[in-house]
Amino acid sequence: MPRVFIIANDSEPIRQLRVDLAQGGLDCLIVPQNNEAIKQIAGQSPGLLLLDTDEATIGSEVWELAQRTRQERQIPIIALLPREKLNGFDFSTGIDDFVVKPWEATEVITRIKRILKQKESMESEDIIRCGDLVIDSAKCEVLLCGKPIILTFKEYQLLKFLASNKGKVFTREALLNKVWGWDYYGGDRTVDVHIRRLRSKIEDINHSFIETIRNIGYRFTEP
Repeated sequence: MPRVFIIANDSEPIRQLRVDLAQGGLDCLIVPQNNEAIKQIAGQSPGLLLLDTDEATIGSEVWELAQRTRQERQIPIIALLPREKLNGFDFSTGIDDFVVKPWEATEVITRIKRILKQKESMESEDIIRCGDLVIDSAKCEVLLCGKPIILTFKEYQLLKFLASNKGKVFTREALLNKVWGWDYYGGDRTVDVHIRRLRSKIEDINHSFIETIRNIGYRFTEP
């Protein structure tokens, strides 16, 4: 389960909320509402931000830092919102949901899990993860251990096709048909060349993804 970052100043209700969320199966961390603490988020991997708006008002530095984190890393935000702020609150300012204070822990847990499930569903449509290798179809990007890998378009298409069909064996002719098209006349040596180039870019002593099946072709293997 992704970690939930509770951006709030230390208080008994916040500490109790963390306990309640943990009992609900959520991994939580309280992050104080100061700039240095918020900046630490950038070096970690939060799944969701739970933002107390008592201090983090719209336009404040904490609010802006949280919003920047949301935009750069596509992390959803749920606001903990005092009832008296409901009428004047601008809900178009970059939050995905809100909970009115004083909250019910079961409601907070339900809303967090609902958004995390939606996020996971959206990512599963666009993201292919294979250990340290990530293929982002929406951005046409490939990352290995978080670092971008520069591929040609055909290398990217070939990698994406193989990774989308983990464990399946494809002949060179089948790969030519699926990736290059039935009317491509380059010959199956083209596949070997592209496989060799792909391996040079995404494989090393710690990573092996493409397996050669003797006298048949290739398959993508789970790490």
